[in-house]
Amino acid sequence: MSEQAIEAMDISSMGPLEHPTQGQKGTTSGAKPDQYASRLNNLQRIQQKKQAVLAFPYNKKLLKLAVYSKCQLDFQAEKCDCIGWKRVDSTQPNPTFTDPCRCEHLLEMHISHLKDKPEQELNRLLSMVVDVDNMYTAMSREENPETKRVYLYLFRLLRKCVLTLDTPVVEGPLGQPPFQIPSIHKAVSNLLVFKFSHIGQQELKTMYELVRILFHCLNTWDFPCPSSQKHIVSQEEATKYKIEYTRWLVFCYVPTFCDSLQHHDTTMVFGRTLLRAVFKYIRKQIMDQFHRERDTMSADRRVMLLTNFPPFLNQLDEEIYATNSPIWDPNFKAQSVHFQSLLDARIRTGAGITPRKGEFEKVTLGQTDRDGFTTSTLGGKSVRGSDTPLREAKRKRLAQEEQFEDLPQDTVSQIIATIDDPNYMTGPDIVFSEDAPATDATPRLEEKRNVIQLHVVGNSLTEPVSKQTMLWLIGLQNLFSHQLPRMPIEYITQLLFDPKHRTLALVKEGRLIGGICFRPFQTQGFTEIVFCALTSREQMKGYGSHLMNHLKDYHISKGTLHFLTFADENAIGYFERQGFSKDIKMNRAVYQGYIKDYEGATLMHCELNPKIIYTEFTSIVRRQMKFVKQLIYQQQTTVSKIHPGVTFFKEGVRSIPIESIPGIEETGWKPASRTTRGQQLEESQDVDTLAGMLKLVLNAVKAQDDSWPFRLPVDKHDAPDYNDHIKYPMDLKTMADRLKSKYYVSRRLFIADMMRIFTNCKIYNPPESEYYFCAENLQQYFQTKMKELGLWDK
Repeated sequence: MSEQAIEAMDISSMGPLEHPTQGQKGTTSGAKPDQYASRLNNLQRIQQKKQAVLAFPYNKKLLKLAVYSKCQLDFQAEKCDCIGWKRVDSTQPNPTFTDPCRCEHLLEMHISHLKDKPEQELNRLLSMVVDVDNMYTAMSREENPETKRVYLYLFRLLRKCVLTLDTPVVEGPLGQPPFQIPSIHKAVSNLLVFKFSHIGQQELKTMYELVRILFHCLNTWDFPCPSSQKHIVSQEEATKYKIEYTRWLVFCYVPTFCDSLQHHDTTMVFGRTLLRAVFKYIRKQIMDQFHRERDTMSADRRVMLLTNFPPFLNQLDEEIYATNSPIWDPNFKAQSVHFQSLLDARIRTGAGITPRKGEFEKVTLGQTDRDGFTTSTLGGKSVRGSDTPLREAKRKRLAQEEQFEDLPQDTVSQIIATIDDPNYMTGPDIVFSEDAPATDATPRLEEKRNVIQLHVVGNSLTEPVSKQTMLWLIGLQNLFSHQLPRMPIEYITQLLFDPKHRTLALVKEGRLIGGICFRPFQTQGFTEIVFCALTSREQMKGYGSHLMNHLKDYHISKGTLHFLTFADENAIGYFERQGFSKDIKMNRAVYQGYIKDYEGATLMHCELNPKIIYTEFTSIVRRQMKFVKQLIYQQQTTVSKIHPGVTFFKEGVRSIPIESIPGIEETGWKPASRTTRGQQLEESQDVDTLAGMLKLVLNAVKAQDDSWPFRLPVDKHDAPDYNDHIKYPMDLKTMADRLKSKYYVSRRLFIADMMRIFTNCKIYNPPESEYYFCAENLQQYFQTKMKELGLWDK
């Protein structure tokens, strides 16, 4: 859509079917750096004019809506098909409700259905009317036939919703956002974790700014029409991009100036397919403008934009077009949880970021939109490129640290042969046998014999549903309503037959005996378990565990690793046995507003491990347990001497050296090769000496200039939300009080409290803040002081 089209949206004077004058198209060479600001001003002006319409007096609002409202005359055989009031006498300046329409009926007949509507509803309809005008102007100005067809569809949708008083919803083959998982936002965040988690805080800070620039461009710049994408040569790619482009217009671009349609950020709802199609185009436009503006840049900005931004784009380019890239894996997990939390906090709104005053230094990034205008003004700071050899060396070192001594293959084979012998028992098993079957052993055996079957079933409004599936759904409806009497049958029916819900049905010998109804939220990364029940006769037989294990394996195959459910007091025990916990480890913002809330129930959470096959879990664990017990028994048989128990403590001795325990050295135990002065103090329990040394450190830390933010507890008036983010506050005054009360009986307690001060500060404050800077400096000084006194061995 052109800039002139936006500027021409004069809704105060334009009628519903008036054709605005065709504007002159812009060109790339004629684009000016202030076009982006002009565009924002035009959008702001549209909103101002919309507010002016909403401020009309009541009668004037009705007159405005009458133009878009159908005639309500429907009396016996006479019915009017007029879909909008039109003046008979266009010279009359102020029409009244008694003026006739071209359909020969009064204006009153076009608004009779609106008089009993509240003002809020009238304002919603008026806002939609303004959007109808805007869409008509955009459609009239657009020259590209592909884009024009989309505008025409949205114009008709909005026009129809004004007539029917409905809310506009885009339906049909386009689908609903999000269109691909993971999204661009998630994948680029994964790239930072995957490629740059080893670099320093200052470098990371700059990487965040580069990502913010990229997100802003993808969310605000126009993408080229499919017919103009010359580099897309295959028919398959062209077809995919045409679909993605249409979705982008409908869900991302048009809602920026027609807010009756729900707006979505491009980076949050699109994934790899769209990015592959437009990345080379966007990249070229960004870099071209960088080079055009290089002479006006300061030295540090030039380093970032011309030296460091290209390597970042190269890294992204490799991952976009690679055959197998981990950043596009829906199950991608950060190795460093702390880094991931910092990243999420830093670019938590990265999908919709626009420059804030004072946040970026001004750098003009030019990009030519569909109508030839240059847009976007951003900037940032410098960053060093990623050090690949350093990263590889770090990975090799970590791999070496993870190596451990494995058992000889002969020993493993011997133990496996022993535990597989049904007539052999080892040690305590001779007296206390553990051959009792696992809880889900019987259902697993029945499943192998095809006595029971499990099926994932669900309703559909777009595809045929088999008779057997419908019979199972009806059977599940009866099962849940009988076993869950507190749930209204209407509510059970609504959710069970909702196409967004699925149910894992357990069928035994042709009878439906149990099921778990669930609602997947793939975009949020979790599934809500709605109903879970078994028939009374089949309870306490392991079917409940078997059902849940199958549900876990099913979701792991789909890439979903979190379950949430509201459990009543009778079901809490069952869910706890299945690995659920009342300790919710997911961020509240992820599931709030999605999961259904039940009064008197407890929210529970279960995190799945993708490396576990849950339907085989109990048998594997039991086998591993037998293996370990046999290995321990073999080790025990090699020790022929039995030592008496120690009696030192009965004689009043409070502590002894480890090596003085009889037989300890025969087990292969060896004392530590190096003992620090701090360890000696702890082992000797010289609390007074230790306290004196810790006091020296604490006084030295308090005397440092950078300690001023940490000398007293955080004032709630200065930071009202501090306790919402920091669970365990700590400060130097509290540490001094603890030192006086002889709380620090070991140096590790002292170190833990001091490090908590620095950690709390870094969690609550951004890296660029003065507090963060003080914490880093003071932490370095504290560690140095501890090392000087021999109290630091990390």
